[in-house]
Amino acid sequence: MPKPVVPEERRRRRRPTRGGTVLSESLIVATALRLLREHGSTGLTARRLGLALDCDPSTLYRYFRGMDELTLAIGDALIGEALAGWRPTGRWRADLRTIGLRIHGVYVAHPQAALLTANRVTGRAHELAADEAVLDVLRSAGFSLPDTVRVYHAFIDQTLAFAALDSASLALPSASQRADEDKWHSTYAHLPPDTHPRIAEAAPLLARRMVTSAYPTALEMLLDSAAGRLGAQRP
Repeated sequence: MPKPVVPEERRRRRRPTRGGTVLSESLIVATALRLLREHGSTGLTARRLGLALDCDPSTLYRYFRGMDELTLAIGDALIGEALAGWRPTGRWRADLRTIGLRIHGVYVAHPQAALLTANRVTGRAHELAADEAVLDVLRSAGFSLPDTVRVYHAFIDQTLAFAALDSASLALPSASQRADEDKWHSTYAHLPPDTHPRIAEAAPLLARRMVTSAYPTALEMLLDSAAGRLGAQRP
């Protein structure tokens, strides 16, 4: 049976840890993000967290039922960071663009955490706030309820999918990143037009574009499609 989580107001230690730290959920999440950045997903363990926080690893279970719940809290913290300070402008397309770019930007800034959390549903406060915001932007713009859900689904999944894809590249060792990028110059750029005519003609453009994220382009294409559906449903 999982241990019951102690309510927030009862979690704080009566005295600091040996290092003078008073534990909190937000501090544990911030420390976990640092460990992920430094050591990758395999480096995020209760033991290593305890060492970093100067506490017994068992203390962490006063805050989280297990490492999986901590993973969900990390994912929710990324979403919270992305939407911190955001306010709707009433221009649905600009608002969705801003939300998407913010979420994508925060995830690729924490690539190891993104790989661990991009496919998870946290059900926590920041995720719920983001979902409510996107749905409200669409409904306020005049999208029907079915189209709202359709666009919301595509928007969220596209954003997180690109965040995971781009984060996977950034999480590679530097040598592997460079080797992958060099393929566009060392291999694709030298394919002869008699065997690969389409690649040969596109090679210079591919070399420039394929080393950057396609998310902004894909986002604009999704917004174009959504605008077309909105226009079609209006008399």
